[in-house]
Amino acid sequence: MHWACILLPQLALDGALRRCADPDAPLALVAGTQQRRVLQAVNPAGRALGLRRGMTLNAAQALAGSFATLEHDPNDEARWHQLLAAWAYRFSSQVSVQYGHALIVEIEGSLGLFGPWPRFEARLREELTQLGFRHRIVAAPNPAAARALANAHDGLAVAGIAPMRHALGQLPVQRAGFAPEVATAFQRMGLRTLRQVMALPRDGLARRFPADVLRHLDALMGERELALAWYRPPDRFAMRIELGYEVESSQALLFPLRRLTADLAAFLAGRDGGVQRFALHLEHEGRADTVVPIGLLAPERDAALLFELARGRLEQAQTPAPVRAVALLAEELPPFVPAHRELFDERPQQATSWEQLRERLRARLGEDAVHGLSIHEDHRPEAAWRAVSAASSKRSMPPPAPPAMPSIRPGWLLATPIPLRGAAPRLLTAPERIESGWWNGDIRRDYAVAQLSSGQRAWVYQPVGGDGGYWLHGWFA
Repeated sequence: MHWACILLPQLALDGALRRCADPDAPLALVAGTQQRRVLQAVNPAGRALGLRRGMTLNAAQALAGSFATLEHDPNDEARWHQLLAAWAYRFSSQVSVQYGHALIVEIEGSLGLFGPWPRFEARLREELTQLGFRHRIVAAPNPAAARALANAHDGLAVAGIAPMRHALGQLPVQRAGFAPEVATAFQRMGLRTLRQVMALPRDGLARRFPADVLRHLDALMGERELALAWYRPPDRFAMRIELGYEVESSQALLFPLRRLTADLAAFLAGRDGGVQRFALHLEHEGRADTVVPIGLLAPERDAALLFELARGRLEQAQTPAPVRAVALLAEELPPFVPAHRELFDERPQQATSWEQLRERLRARLGEDAVHGLSIHEDHRPEAAWRAVSAASSKRSMPPPAPPAMPSIRPGWLLATPIPLRGAAPRLLTAPERIESGWWNGDIRRDYAVAQLSSGQRAWVYQPVGGDGGYWLHGWFA
C-alpha cells in the first residue's frame, strides 16, 4: 500500500456550500446562456425537491417553489482543488492534482509519522469533513489503480498486487478510467467488467483501439509506471468569497471571514509556514475596495487566533458602501516557529498563551494599547524605564547591570509622587539616597520602605534638606 486517492465527487458544489450560512437549504449551481440556464449541480436538499443535474432553470423553478442558485464558475473549482492540494501537502511531499476532482497522495513515507493506515485515513476524513468537502478515499499499490478503484469504492485498502488486480477485475468498464467512447465500445462488444477486457488478446486491442487504452491497462496493473506532475505550494495565498448580496453589517461578514481564515490556516499548515501580515479586501459595487490590514508581532497559523485578529480589525473598519465580496490576501509567509513548551506543561488547557492574549488585545484595543518596557539608564525612578512597542520590547530591553548595593523597588510606581498625610510612617529599611537629573529636573531624595498606619507597605521618600515631610512614590504587594 503506497498510494491513496482522495476523490472529491462534488468539488464545485461543496465549495459553493461553504459560502452559505445554511448549507442544508436547497441550492443549485447554474450555468449557460441567458436564454438557456442549466443546473450543473444540486445539493441533497435540492434533489429532495426533484431537482436534477442537466435540468433547465425554467423547468426547475416550475417544479420547485423556491431554491437558491449560484453561478457555476470552473475557476472556483480549480481554486478549491489547489487549496485541498495545499492541505494534503502537510501529510506528504508527493501530492498530485493531475486527475480532476481527485488528489493522489504517496503515503508510504507518511505512515511512520501519522500511524497505521486506518488511523491516518480517519484523520484525513475528519479534516476534510471540517473543511466541508465530501470525499471517497481508496489506497492501492499504484496511483492509477487507486484512482480507478475510487470510482466504485470508499474505504477500500488493498496492500498487495494480487488483491489489487482482483478488485480491478470487478470494476465496470464505465468506471475503469477509460475515455467515454472507449467504454461505450466495450459495452457494445458485450464487455461489462475490466476482467473481461483484460482477457482479450493485446494485438486485437492494439488494432481496434488507440494506444492509450493499452497504456492505461498497464498502468492499472502496475506494469507501467505512471508519470505524475507534483504539486508545489505557492508563495502567496489568495482566496475570495462572493456573497451574492449586499452586506452592511460587519457581523454578517463573520461567517465568510471564518471560512477564509480556516482556509489560510490549512494552507499554512500544508507548507509548514506562518503568516505575519495579511489583508482583507472588502469589495463594493462601483467603488474601490476597502483594505483592512492585519499585522501580527510574530508568525502564526492557528485558525482561531487568525479569525479573532481579523474579526477585531474588521469590526473597527469603516466601509463607504455595502460589501459584495470578501477576499483574503497573504503575500508574506515567513517560517513558523512553534512557541517553546515544557515537556510537562503545567498551564491549564483552557488558559490562553501570552502570545495569543497579546495579539487579541492589540486587535481589540488598538496597536498602541499593548506595549513593552525598556530599561533606561537613569537613577531617577520615574525616568528609569521607557514604554516601547510590543514588537521591539524584547530586543530593546538589555539585561540590567547588577546594582552596587542591594535595593528594593516597588511593583507599582505612581506616575506622580503624592504627599503623605497624618502620622509619620514606620520605616522598615535604612534610607537610600538618590541624587540625579541635574540636567533636566534635579532630585535629591532619601527613599525607604515604610509601613503605613493602614498596614500597607509603601515606598516613600523625604526631600534632602526639605521640611521633613514624607512623599508616597510606590506600593508593594
